[in-house]
Amino acid sequence: MAWSIPMGIRAILTCLLAFFLPLTLAQGDVPLVSSEGDPSAQINHLARTSNQSLFWGPYRPNLYFGVRPRIPKSLLTGLMWAKVDNFQSVQNNFRHTCEQNDGMAGYGWDEYDARTGGRQTIRDAENNIDIHTDFVKVPGGAHGGNWAVRIQGVPREDAPPDLKTAVIFYAGMEGIGSLGVTNDRDTLGYEESVILEGETPDLGAFSLVVTAGPDSNAHPAMSHPSYVDKPLDRTMVFSAQVPEEALWQARPAVFTQMKQEIDGYVAKYGEQAMPPPHQAFTISNDPGEGNLHLTQKVFEGAFEFDVLYSSHSAPEHMGRDKLKDKLDAVTTAFSSRYARIFAPQSPFTSSKYLQFSKHLFSNLVGGIGYFYGDSIVDRSYAPEYEEDNEGFWQEAAEARARGRAKLEGPSELFSSIPSRPFFPRGFLWDEGFHLLPVIDWDVDLTLQIIKSWFNLMDEDGWIAREQILGAEARSKVPQEFQTQYPHYANPPTLFLVLDAFLDKLPNANGTKSPGDSHHSRTMDREDDVYMAYLSNPPAALAYLRNLYPLLKRHYDWFKRTQSGDLKSYDRPLSSSSSSREAYRWRGRTPQHILTSGLDDYPRAQPPHPGELHVDLMSWMGMMTRSLRRIATVVGEADDAMELEAAETALLRNLDDLHWDQQAQTYCDATIDEYEEHVHVCHKGYISIFPFLTGLVGADSPRLGAILDLIGDAKELWSDHGIRSLSQKDEFYQTDENYWRSPVWMNINYLVLTNLLNIAEQPGPQRAKATKLYNSLRRNLISTVYDEWERTGFAWEQYHPDTGQGQRTQHFTGWTSLVVKMLGMPDLGEGQKRATGGHDEL
Repeated sequence: MAWSIPMGIRAILTCLLAFFLPLTLAQGDVPLVSSEGDPSAQINHLARTSNQSLFWGPYRPNLYFGVRPRIPKSLLTGLMWAKVDNFQSVQNNFRHTCEQNDGMAGYGWDEYDARTGGRQTIRDAENNIDIHTDFVKVPGGAHGGNWAVRIQGVPREDAPPDLKTAVIFYAGMEGIGSLGVTNDRDTLGYEESVILEGETPDLGAFSLVVTAGPDSNAHPAMSHPSYVDKPLDRTMVFSAQVPEEALWQARPAVFTQMKQEIDGYVAKYGEQAMPPPHQAFTISNDPGEGNLHLTQKVFEGAFEFDVLYSSHSAPEHMGRDKLKDKLDAVTTAFSSRYARIFAPQSPFTSSKYLQFSKHLFSNLVGGIGYFYGDSIVDRSYAPEYEEDNEGFWQEAAEARARGRAKLEGPSELFSSIPSRPFFPRGFLWDEGFHLLPVIDWDVDLTLQIIKSWFNLMDEDGWIAREQILGAEARSKVPQEFQTQYPHYANPPTLFLVLDAFLDKLPNANGTKSPGDSHHSRTMDREDDVYMAYLSNPPAALAYLRNLYPLLKRHYDWFKRTQSGDLKSYDRPLSSSSSSREAYRWRGRTPQHILTSGLDDYPRAQPPHPGELHVDLMSWMGMMTRSLRRIATVVGEADDAMELEAAETALLRNLDDLHWDQQAQTYCDATIDEYEEHVHVCHKGYISIFPFLTGLVGADSPRLGAILDLIGDAKELWSDHGIRSLSQKDEFYQTDENYWRSPVWMNINYLVLTNLLNIAEQPGPQRAKATKLYNSLRRNLISTVYDEWERTGFAWEQYHPDTGQGQRTQHFTGWTSLVVKMLGMPDLGEGQKRATGGHDEL
């Protein structure tokens, strides 16, 4: 059968290549803080042991599947596939990086443990196939052990009986090292497994085997003379030496090869007698040495093959024969441990909620990545960045336009990400929320991620709020958002995680939280690798002592750079109030405070250098309290006393500066035309921030009004969670409507945990808090579950009236906090079964 190639196909491929042109990586300084030199031999031993089981992973979360080690400039691997049934759509069918417009019916890890592996399903509706990647790690040796992935394709119900799928697995080598195909050269391709051998200083010697797969695999039969020179029942291999900075862009390399092959077919057969698409869209078979190796298979119907990585320092090589047993063992161990740690509580005890919980958590952990590269930073320290003058946002914009940003680094980061298709990089305030479920599963992994973030800190104490490291990361970010500024802050949510760590430490100098009973679990021997710091208090103390100077530097940076002006204006402060405790986000514009995390939430208009932000004040209160606890644990008694005094002063100023007696809520403050302090009250998340951060106790006289606001259906309450802005506010659902009505799971989680805290203590608001807690917990879980079941995805935010998921799909970052909500207790008040309905007050 001869195929006629559309006239524009070569032009399309050429355009695709132009779109994916390589970018350049710059070299620079190493990270400021090294993990070497820890004061305790125990902590070094624990770190080495833990690092071995975390050395390899699918640490390229922006890809549907891509494995790399947790070291810079090393082996990169990835997977691509496409339905190849016509010339017009093939170029759009190729899957590689996670994209929102790929027409997926859902994808992600069904179960995943960062130390052992897991199973992922990718429901590719447009390509009529479900791809399964079953990944397993086997420790041993001196270089992180072995790993393997079983790749399977299962046609979907609507697939044609002769569905043809091209699959490409590639391996690239960055930095110093060798990698080459060791099979004897065969111009027709390989019937047997393809074997690559390599060696680097960090990995030692290793082999990477791409198997032929079982005999059940079917391939397209001969239908064109070109099949004689390239039979499709064999594996094609192409090796090349490409610029190192282009290795992450394997897709253009594939398109380059395919274009060359298509050009050859056009020259040989003419455009009216072309091979069929499944034959034409193939790479040439030219194996050998190089730093990029593409292996391609073409299947008809269902398929399966394995990729086996073996370190030569491991006790034994990874073999196909026992792979199924190893994968089954990983699944069994994961399911058993998961049910013990994260068992959903009443009324969500049916198996569907356990499966849902496992999916969310597995994708949170499966979204952990290793990132390495340079970043763009403006260290001009322009005077306009002080934001001291009226109209400061215009002056700051002019300073930014002067373009004084420079490349810095490279740096490295080990981090979980908010969303694989849209936000595949580290975000500072997101990370704290991400790690709250992770620390219940794997304390040691959590502590490594926290240390990785603080290793990015500069000498002043600044950590960039968005970590866009390297050209690959920048390719997903609009240019105007790539530059980071050393006067920009972000909510210090990592301190929430450090608080959780202290809660888990036995007898941490009297700092253990009384509310920790719901989160404490009995440790089994299988927990040793996950919870080594909990079973070894001296090592835990050494970790905190090593981290404490960085925490203190970060805290001091906040106080120095985000302070509010209490001296230039009359403020309603009592004689016992502090003249220092007030705060203002920098980076403000009339439309946004991106640094606050609540980008478009309504604030004072116009912006004023004298305004004060209650959410930042609240974060500083939480940060101060957390740092005081840590200072106590590590024996920094003088610091602990100073922090206690700062906390007391902050709480007093919080009420003096931000509580509005008439509105009965907390508000931002600004300076009016008469140079007087006035409140700007937009009821919503901002109004309840002191409650969200644990600064409003069970006996607070403000608590009743806060709970009334939360539970008022005309203000914040909805059947799907707490709205970000009151329905009564003039800006409700206006403009971008990003934080102006939608329900966000990170903030709702803070609401829920603090309601639970109040509900479990004696106090006048206990009954009200209990009722709110029970109803809100059910509503949040039902909303996220219903949309996951309907769409296959967790979402960035949810519509307060319909519960529909909005904005970014596959948002398994802080939306995965639902895992912790499921594990929270049902307090029994007004108990009912979860049947998809929602609780009203």
